[in-house]
Amino acid sequence: MKVIYNLLGITCAFALMILLLITSIEAVTYWTPGYYEKEYTKHHVLDTVPMEMEDLLDVTEEMMAYLRGNRDDLHVFTKVNGQTREFFNEREIAHMEDVRGLFLAAIAIRRICLVGIVGILVFFYVRKGETKGILPRAICVGTGLFFALLAGLAALISTDFTKYFVIFHHIFFNNDLWMLDPRTDLLINIVPEPFFVDTAARIGITYGISVSVVFFLCLGCIVLTGKKSGRTRA
Repeated sequence: MKVIYNLLGITCAFALMILLLITSIEAVTYWTPGYYEKEYTKHHVLDTVPMEMEDLLDVTEEMMAYLRGNRDDLHVFTKVNGQTREFFNEREIAHMEDVRGLFLAAIAIRRICLVGIVGILVFFYVRKGETKGILPRAICVGTGLFFALLAGLAALISTDFTKYFVIFHHIFFNNDLWMLDPRTDLLINIVPEPFFVDTAARIGITYGISVSVVFFLCLGCIVLTGKKSGRTRA
């Protein structure tokens, strides 16, 4: 039974790591005030997209609402070069529909992970007489393994971001709609590749901090459990 308990604990750790990863992505893309304005300024977006920053931020807000499922379509009208027009063309709208599917799938996966984590925690609580100390250790092991795998992947991607950016799109999209043309598609101009590099780095930092907190909390539980056991034996 101890093997099963350890496997459940590691499964809980992996589910928690996935939940934290998706939440880190959401935290950066949705919950970071001023992030898009800062990035647009840093990458001189308004030099290639002739519009006011306020209008561009409004478009961005509508786009993110669409990706989260809070808006039914991406037909957004704004002023570009002094003229009111639809910001996204049909190709961009079709591509963003695919992107929206990924975002919504991630949210669904996070809910599944949350249900799984709660179920495992309840199981360990009910059988706490048999499982004492197993869960924190298993979560530490699972967290270490998952984070090591992810860190290795991140190190690999950092060697050639463009190459793996393209591979990512080939894996998750079954069409070429993501290959946008900066001459006709405004979307590629407001989120150029350096924007994705910055975003990936920020997500990595956010995720690393959250994983470290979980790891050291579990490590603290292991140490405290060990001290209590030592005092009991004494």
